[in-house]
Amino acid sequence: MTALSQDRNTLRRDGQQMEPPVAGNTRIYGGSIVCINGAGLAVPGSLSATLKTVGVAEHRADNTGGAAGAMRVGVRKGPHRFTNSAAADAVTLADIGSDCYIVDDQTVAKTHATSTRSVAGKVFDVDADGVWVDFR
Repeated sequence: MTALSQDRNTLRRDGQQMEPPVAGNTRIYGGSIVCINGAGLAVPGSLSATLKTVGVAEHRADNTGGAAGAMRVGVRKGPHRFTNSAAADAVTLADIGSDCYIVDDQTVAKTHATSTRSVAGKVFDVDADGVWVDFR
């Protein structure tokens, strides 16, 4: 490739949004934790040690009956509030700045439960209504 000899329209992203392709036969609900599976496809957060969290679904993506990659889901990064786990696995203010872990597509916990849970993100804050998870 040669050096530019005129202006170039260089595309950019702000790093806060993305649209990964959705796994086949998968439904992701708006407002849920979205992860990338081993095939590089978007799936809802679930109990698994192999998922990579990418953020929160901006809308529902219903690919039930569809092939892998037949649709995409809008995902937003940054702090979002989710349900806190219970009892000894509940996230507390002392956990701010630490990793928290996926229980399901709307719940996070303090521990990885003997390496059976994937990292959701960093604890940003904790209040009476849940855990603010930073997906950056």
